[in-house]
Formats: sequence, structure tokens, C-alpha cells
Amino acid sequence: MSKSINIAFLTSGKSRGSNFEAIMRHLQEVDLPIRVQFLVITRADAPIKKRADFFGVKYILLDDKKSFERNLITYLEEYEVNLLVLAGFMRKLSHDFLQSFQGDVINIHPALLPKYGGEGMYGIRVHEKVFESGETESGVTVHRVNDDYDAGPIIAQEIVSISDCRNPEEIAHRVLEIEHSLYPRTIEKLAREYLKNHT
Repeated sequence: MSKSINIAFLTSGKSRGSNFEAIMRHLQEVDLPIRVQFLVITRADAPIKKRADFFGVKYILLDDKKSFERNLITYLEEYEVNLLVLAGFMRKLSHDFLQSFQGDVINIHPALLPKYGGEGMYGIRVHEKVFESGETESGVTVHRVNDDYDAGPIIAQEIVSISDCRNPEEIAHRVLEIEHSLYPRTIEKLAREYLKNHT
């Protein structure tokens, strides 16, 4: 009997949702039984809501930090989510949460882990460190989420030359283009592997 893979997205703060949009556009082009069940936001004014509306994806507001993980688990179980995709989510998920959720949790990082990862290393801060270090290459890492920031097993990486970048902002722009390509393709690959093993 054929089966689908159920995906949910986890965002926080004022995430713009560019990776979410890139993933959704890619998934519309592949012939796979993938169901995007919902998108979690942590602020009622999250700009990503517009993108969710555009793609017809339900969004759920979870703005209470104390009950956040408990409520999230409830929704993940209710919607039988197999893959939780972090897209601009800045908080650390607890050991208890990761043990409770039976599916896969993945994240994307705008550098070549294990370099330039860890607590506080997100957004432009990453690219500033890369620029200050005089690197000629940067890139993107998709990894599974574990108890430590950016320390889970690496699923995919892609390198990009930044030798001609004159500032952190130029690095950020170049790396984001790679994110929009690698994250969707990696999710497609994981979906294909899941469906192969569950049909």
C-alpha cells in the first residue's frame, strides 16, 4: 500500500521564510506523495504567514515558551509528522523533546560545519566570522538536530567560493542562494528514502 510522508516546518521570530518558499516550490515540482501538514510560528506578526497563505499551508501559533515543546509534540503526533524541518528556528530543542518525537528533525546552517557553528552562530554573525577569518570558501550544511547547537550528523553540504566577496553581506547573499537549492533537494532525497522504506 502506498504511503505519504508528512512534513511540518518550525520557524521562530520574524523569519522571512525564503527557505520555506524555496522548499515549497521544489516540492510542487516533484512527483512524490509529500504532505505539508503545518507551519509553526512563534509570533503572531511573523512575516512568513504570507508565504504560508500563498501555498495554502496551515500555520499554528505557539507563543508560550513554557508549553511550546509539549504543544508541539501534540501537533506532531496528531498530524502524524515524519519529518520536522527547521527554517529560521533559533531556539534549542530539548533532549526530552528529541527523544519524544519519533520522526526526523533537520536544520540548515549557513556555513560548512563543524566550522562556524554553535550557540549564537546564526544569520549575519556566521558570515561576519567567516569574513574575518579570511576564508575563500563557505557554504551550507544540512544536518540532523541533536542536543547541541549545530552538532548533529551532517546529511549534506555544498561549497561556494567567496574569494571575491568584499563584505559579510555579499557572503550572506551567495550562501543563501545555495541554501535555496540544497535544502529542497535534501528534503526530496530524505522523502524518497522514507517512502522507499515505508511502501
